[in-house]
Amino acid sequence: MNLSLISDEIKVGGIIFMILVLGGTSDSLKICDRLYEIGISDFVLSVATDFGKELAESHAKFIINGKMDKKEMKKYIIENEVRQVIDATHPYAIDVSRNAMDACEETDIKYIRFERKSLLENITYQGEYIVDTIEEACGMVLSNEEWENVFIATGNKNLGTYVKLLKSRNIVTRVFPTSETLRNCEAIGLNADNIIAIKGPFNKEINVALLKHAKVDVVITKESGFAGGYLDKISACEELGIPVIVIKRKTIDYQRVVHDVSEIEESIIFG
Repeated sequence: MNLSLISDEIKVGGIIFMILVLGGTSDSLKICDRLYEIGISDFVLSVATDFGKELAESHAKFIINGKMDKKEMKKYIIENEVRQVIDATHPYAIDVSRNAMDACEETDIKYIRFERKSLLENITYQGEYIVDTIEEACGMVLSNEEWENVFIATGNKNLGTYVKLLKSRNIVTRVFPTSETLRNCEAIGLNADNIIAIKGPFNKEINVALLKHAKVDVVITKESGFAGGYLDKISACEELGIPVIVIKRKTIDYQRVVHDVSEIEESIIFG
C-alpha cells in the first residue's frame, strides 16, 4: 500500500482527517454511520482486504485498503494530521491494536478501543469448554476419541494450524465465500467436503441446520460477541447436545475501552 500516494490524493481535496477508524468488524461500520449522524465527516476508514472495502463503501467516503504496521500508521497519522484513532478491529487482532496504541503514543494523539462486551458470563450451557489457545482446543479434541467430525467456526485466519494439528480428524469449516478464501482453503488441503462457504452471522435455526448437515461432533469457536452471532452458535450447540470449545480473547491493557457506539460519540466530543 502506497501511503504517500494516498495522503497526497486526500490533501489535494483539502481534507485533513481528524479521525482514523481501524476497521475489520461490523461494529466499525456502525461507528462510521454514527460519525456521519453527529456531523463528523473528516474521518477515514482503514480496512485490510478487498472484501472489507466492498462492505465499507456504503458507510465511509474515504477508505484505505491494506494492512499497516506501526511505522506505516505513524506515517499516515503525521502526514494527514490525524488527532484520534478509533480501533474497531477484530477482538483477536491484538497485534494491530498494539501497533495502533504505540503509534498513537509516539505521535501524542488519542487512542480509543471499541470492543464488544464478553458474553462468557451469560452462558450456562454445561457442554461449553473455555480454553486460551488453538493448541489447547485441538488438544482437547484429540483427547476425546468420539469427537471425529470437528466444526471450525473461528474464521479464515488460522485454518492451517487446525489442519496441521487435527490430521486424524475430519474438519468442516465455515468461511467467507470469496475466491481468495477458497484458494487458501484448497492450498492447505481442504476440499468441498470440508468447506461451507457462506457469509454470517446466522441465527440459531441456520446454525442448527448447518451442524446437522455436517454431522458435527464438536465445535471450536471464538468469543466473538453478540454481533458475531456467538449466542446463536452456543444455543444451536445446546439444542443438539454438541459440545463447544470456546477460545477466549487475549487481553491487553488498552488505554481506553468503550463498548457502545454512543460512548464513541462522547469520547470524541468530550474526551
